[in-house]
Amino acid sequence: MSLSGHVAFVTGASQGIGRACALELAQKGAAVAVAARNQEKLKELVREIEVAGGKAAAFTLDVSDEEQIKSVTKTAIAQFGKIDVLINNAGITRDQLIMRMKRSDWEAVLQTNLTAAYLCTQAVSSSMLKQRWGRIINIASIFGQIGQAGQANYAASKAGLIGMTMAVARELGSRNITCNAVAPGFIETAMTEVLGEGFKQAALQQIPLGRIGTVEDVANAVAFLASDEASYITGHVLNVNGGMLMG
Repeated sequence: MSLSGHVAFVTGASQGIGRACALELAQKGAAVAVAARNQEKLKELVREIEVAGGKAAAFTLDVSDEEQIKSVTKTAIAQFGKIDVLINNAGITRDQLIMRMKRSDWEAVLQTNLTAAYLCTQAVSSSMLKQRWGRIINIASIFGQIGQAGQANYAASKAGLIGMTMAVARELGSRNITCNAVAPGFIETAMTEVLGEGFKQAALQQIPLGRIGTVEDVANAVAFLASDEASYITGHVLNVNGGMLMG
């Protein structure tokens, strides 16, 4: 799989799944625009990509700010000439039982996890339409498929992302632009690191492959969907969950 000649824009790229996606896409030959709030971590990522012979640039971006999304994507397109692979990865959690959840926590999660993906898609789609080629990949979650107690906001945002994926796939398919989602299961990240050992062991028992996933497992799936080898796949949710959810 080669992504040589393509330009990818990755949100939430400073750590975890987003960082792994940026590294994998660069390794496959794509120039990568990495965006997140933490500029220092982004600079480290860019250095790592460049040392390996790749091309990358860092963009400070808070995806909850619509004007930032518009200006940063515009700047990235000006710098690289185009964006033809979009990875909507930025996400947050604000966990609480529904009866105690503050509306501000509900809205913050929906804004970052779902609305930002809509805004980023809107911002880069004209670049994809111009060349009649594009890949939009949304990082969803198994909890957008099965729900999770204490995560009504997160589950709703990821379920919404899956629905948006299918709608965008139908809208843009005739222009050779695919839109797919990757739904990770239990993955070892900073977000899951804080969970108790008991929770981790219980989750492990539900995974037929018998191990917790890695960020590289997710990045490999993303790279595949970004490639020409996946040109006839659109509107699909690719489960990367070790068998935790089947069907």
